[in-house]
Amino acid sequence: MRLNPCNEKTSQMAMSNPLQFIQQVRTEVSKVIWPTRREVLLTTVMVFIMAALTAVFFSLVDLAIRGGLNGILGIFA
Repeated sequence: MRLNPCNEKTSQMAMSNPLQFIQQVRTEVSKVIWPTRREVLLTTVMVFIMAALTAVFFSLVDLAIRGGLNGILGIFA
């Protein structure tokens, strides 16, 4: 009776040599396309810009809701 093939593969991977594992990791890392300094700088600036725009947007929404609630509650006070 044969067990699940995934279990065989998992046990086979678990028995691999630590040196083989390090070699495989190095091979996979060498396939990674690392971003350039310019790409990192541009994406970082974009994140800061988007965070600032989001903060301004939610501040305006908060101000509008607060003003609306003060107006509505002012009628009843």
